[in-house]
Amino acid sequence: MFRSIPQGAQIITNLIQIIYVSQPFGFDEPTLAGILLDARRSNKRDGVTGALICRHDIYLQLLEGPEVPVRAAYARISQDDRHVGVKKMLNGKIQSRLFANWAMLHDPAKTWIWTEQEIANAALDRAEPQEIMKVFKDLADRSGMSVKN
Repeated sequence: MFRSIPQGAQIITNLIQIIYVSQPFGFDEPTLAGILLDARRSNKRDGVTGALICRHDIYLQLLEGPEVPVRAAYARISQDDRHVGVKKMLNGKIQSRLFANWAMLHDPAKTWIWTEQEIANAALDRAEPQEIMKVFKDLADRSGMSVKN
């Protein structure tokens, strides 16, 4: 039987979001293809979605979904030798996903995020949470969310 949720009731979800940054180790096309293949396969299996922004000096990734599989994905990444210096930037509960249609959106960052020099000068260490989230919200807007990948 269907029951409606009373007006004003708070809907509680177990969705979380983790954003981390790392430096690529051995960044090249085959390494990146392997990371994306592994991520998409695991994420589809586990109900995790997200986006990976990458270039030769940075991986910036957002993972979202049910708490247990998202934390497990982050733990796997933290142990993956293709990532150096994995650092959690944001971590918290969410009400809805930004990348619901993407097992792992790949976006090769060119000039729309911090420059290589800014990254080298620790721009992410000084970035406010809303600044980091804006990067992913802008990416979600640009991606159109219409194609599953």
